[in-house]
Amino acid sequence: MSAGTDRGTRFLERRLGDWARARLPAGVVEAVMFVLKQGWAALFGGLFLIAIVASRAVWSEDWALTRYDGLFLFAVATQAGMIALRLESWAEARVIFLFHLTGTAMEVFKLAQGSWYYPDTGIFEIGGVPLFSGFMYAAVGSYIARVIRVFDMAFAPMPPFWVLAVLGAAIYGNFFWHHWVWDMRYVLMAATVILFGRTRVWFRVSDRFWWMPMPLAALLAAGAIFVAENVGTFTQTWVYAGQGEGQPVPWGKFGSWYLLLWVSFATVTLVMRDALMRGPWRPDGVAAADAGARVGASP
Repeated sequence: MSAGTDRGTRFLERRLGDWARARLPAGVVEAVMFVLKQGWAALFGGLFLIAIVASRAVWSEDWALTRYDGLFLFAVATQAGMIALRLESWAEARVIFLFHLTGTAMEVFKLAQGSWYYPDTGIFEIGGVPLFSGFMYAAVGSYIARVIRVFDMAFAPMPPFWVLAVLGAAIYGNFFWHHWVWDMRYVLMAATVILFGRTRVWFRVSDRFWWMPMPLAALLAAGAIFVAENVGTFTQTWVYAGQGEGQPVPWGKFGSWYLLLWVSFATVTLVMRDALMRGPWRPDGVAAADAGARVGASP
C-alpha cells in the first residue's frame, strides 16, 4: 500500500492507539483498538447511516430537494471526500464503483419483482430505484477494502481465485434466477463453509495477530449489516414486502446479506489479491513452502 492511502489509519494508530496503550491494560487496549479500527474501516457506511437517520428526523416535504436526492448528493460528496483525503485509493474506488453498479442492477430487478419498495421519490433514480441505494452496496465494498487494509489482513489458505469468482457469480445470479427456478441459497451457504471453512482470516489489532474462520467473519459482518438494514426500514427509507411500519427486517435477509458479502469480497479482492494466500501462513512470515503463492498466481 502507498503511504498516502493509509494516512488516516496511521493517524488513528498514533494518536488514539498510543493514548490507549499508555493508560490501559494490554487486554483492554486490544479490545478498544479493535472497536476503533472497525469504526474507521466502516467510515463511509457509518456516515451514510447517520445521514439516513438525521435526514428522516429533519427533512420536510416542502423543501425543494427531496430526501432521497439529498442522500444521493451526500453520498457522492462523501465518496469524493474520502478519495480527496486519500482514505481510499483510486483502485479501491473503482472496484467499489463496480459493486455499486451490480448492486443498483439488482435493486432495479428486485423492485420490479416487488421484493421491497421505496416510499418516497426523487430526481436521481433509475427504474424507480433512487440512486443513493447503490451507495449502500458501495458502503459494504468500502468497508471490506478498508478493513483488509486497516487490519493488515491475510486470508490463508485460500482456494484458487477462480473458485471465489465462480462462487460470487453463482450467488449473484441466484438473487435473480431464484424467482423462476430452484433457490440455491442453502447450497451456496454450504459451499462457503466447505470451500472456505479451513481459511483463516488473520488480522492485526496492535502488535499481535489474531485469526478467525472466514465463514465466521462473514457471519459477524452480515450481523452488523442486518442491524443497519433495520435502521433503514425503521426510518422508512426502504421497506420490504409485507413489512409493517416498526416491524423488524425479516430474518431471511440476514442470510441474503451473508451471501452478498461473498460477492462483495470477490469484487474487492480483484484489486487486493496480495491479501489472499494459497498456502498456510503465519504472522511472523514463516510458513509452509507454498505459503507465498498468492491466489490467482501461477502454481
